[in-house]
Amino acid sequence: MKNSIKVERAKKDMTQQELAKLLGVSRQTVNSIEKNRYAPSTILALKLSAIFECSVNEIFQLEEKD
Repeated sequence: MKNSIKVERAKKDMTQQELAKLLGVSRQTVNSIEKNRYAPSTILALKLSAIFECSVNEIFQLEEKD
């Protein structure tokens, strides 16, 4: 699964640390999600959707191998 979290963060001029604080997770968790090493929970995905004011489908896209 690929994602556009880094792009969405840049649109809001937000650091990984700032996003992590809003989500209630560590900066390392945000980094792992951005690098596709960790798939977030549904709750985390919905929080990201609310923060970036877009749908979960706009942030996360399934790849053929998924």
